Amino acid sequence: MHKNKDGRLIAKSNEVRVLRGLQRFGWLRTKDLAALCWTNWENRVAGELLLAATPAKPSSIRMAQRTLQRLRHKRSVLCAKAPDGSTIYSLSEAGASSLRDLGLQAQSGKDLTRSFSSSFFRHRCIANEIAISALLQGFRISTEREIAQGRWCGGEKGFWGKRPDVIVRDGSRVLFIEVERSRKNFTDYRFLLNWLEKLLRAQINGRPLIGEEKLSLEKIIFICTQAFRSKLQKDLFARGWSTTQQSDVIIASTELYVFQDIFFHNPR
Repeated sequence: MHKNKDGRLIAKSNEVRVLRGLQRFGWLRTKDLAALCWTNWENRVAGELLLAATPAKPSSIRMAQRTLQRLRHKRSVLCAKAPDGSTIYSLSEAGASSLRDLGLQAQSGKDLTRSFSSSFFRHRCIANEIAISALLQGFRISTEREIAQGRWCGGEKGFWGKRPDVIVRDGSRVLFIEVERSRKNFTDYRFLLNWLEKLLRAQINGRPLIGEEKLSLEKIIFICTQAFRSKLQKDLFARGWSTTQQSDVIIASTELYVFQDIFFHNPR
């Protein structure tokens, strides 16, 4: 009996961990939850941020699957098919209510998974993977979902009007993570250039500070295509910023992911 009781407590703890993960991220895939909830977290940051997704172990995926099955039976989570055919999960009202009963702020994610494009899905997956990896490395983070809700150091207005995709923190040091494709509309791209130029000017007098906590913005990390990196460097150079000056503020990683549209064939 004692063993069964312990098993029920462990199962309940696992369910709460999954629900809290969904509250923070909005929606996640099984493998995301497996990495987030069943991988050991570092107690402290050991070095610079490693930009790589953390693969979940088969045993972790099985634990995530079992926990999600129980939560689906309890109607605590909602599930939907993503553009690539994978299943994504979000909080139901019942799941959100369970978290509120524990004193946590939570709301249903029913509107988050109704419809979105393959490009948005890929964008969010990459942002979530980077955020989860940073957590496991011992960093503090703000997810894309939390930032959209204004629940980060920049608040609802953002930092100089800019809200990144992910925030990574180590003490008072802050990294902005931006996931970018090669195509960006003219208005948004011009705003980005103006914002980066303002940041580059501010860096001359020291690291700019964010929010009431006076956090120091260290770097902007772009997860992007080669085409986006080349265009950004060229356009900033045309505005008078050398490659060296740009590298003091901006890191562009083009090796992590392949950005491409997802095409589906109609079955015959």
